[in-house]
Amino acid sequence: MKTPHGLRKTASIFALLLAVCVATPARADPAEVLLERHAALAPRLASNAFKQPIVLETSESGGRLSGDIYAVIDFPFDRVSAGLNNPQHWCEVMLLHINTKYCRASSAPAVKLSMHIGKKTPESLTTAPRVDFTYNVTTATPFYLGIVLNAADGPMGTSDYLIRLEAAPLPGAGAGQPARTFLHLTYAYSAGLSARLAMQAYLGTVARDKVGFTVTGMRADGQADYVGGVRAMMERNTMRYYLAIVSFLEFSNDAAAGQFESRLAAWFAAAERYPRQLHDVERDAYMSMKRAEFRRQQAAR
Repeated sequence: MKTPHGLRKTASIFALLLAVCVATPARADPAEVLLERHAALAPRLASNAFKQPIVLETSESGGRLSGDIYAVIDFPFDRVSAGLNNPQHWCEVMLLHINTKYCRASSAPAVKLSMHIGKKTPESLTTAPRVDFTYNVTTATPFYLGIVLNAADGPMGTSDYLIRLEAAPLPGAGAGQPARTFLHLTYAYSAGLSARLAMQAYLGTVARDKVGFTVTGMRADGQADYVGGVRAMMERNTMRYYLAIVSFLEFSNDAAAGQFESRLAAWFAAAERYPRQLHDVERDAYMSMKRAEFRRQQAAR
């Protein structure tokens, strides 16, 4: 039988364990958190300048640039999960982006995506900077998909790249209602001094007339004024990646032989819905360049 001292010691240990349990909150379900975000964004998803259920947010703080897109997409979650829970598929997504020149997935010792990022015109890989992303599936369940891509270093003094995707099925499918998925995409990186100087030069010359999607005011003639500068650049690139994901998924059930061509046409058409922000080249130039890049990517396997 335990002595009073032993009983007091046991009680103290039990009380300590109970306090730890109470002080440590249960880990939130990421699917529930994402769907709560969907509910909070419902008014903005229903009515916005995109005329489709998209919310785009960007920030710039201390050299850290970040863009987030929240969107309702008309694909069932199992299709989204099957399409994006695959590093090779991500390379196919990335190549649709006008600035991606090459992407290769490897799995030893860790899963990586090696990408070359360059101009909006044909370019040799010797001049297109390479960025190596690590690829991690953080969560994959029937109700949630979380994927994170990180790269320590990028071109021209950029670093700490992050591409994060999370998706969850939306309730209400059936009885004539299509299955839909709520998707959240983050694109972010840090810019050092050399990167900020390069951006200033770019924004003051080639991109001096480029704008983003956020409306900052209205002119006397009723036309909108849009955000410019670094935030506009981040908004354009975040949108390009989002359009690549949707264009990839749109044809994921088609015959493999025609998928890439269909995705190219879909990406360009989607970008041209926002010509003020995303028109960079003519359709024939984009299609021709991407076909050549695809052949180069296939030949290197």
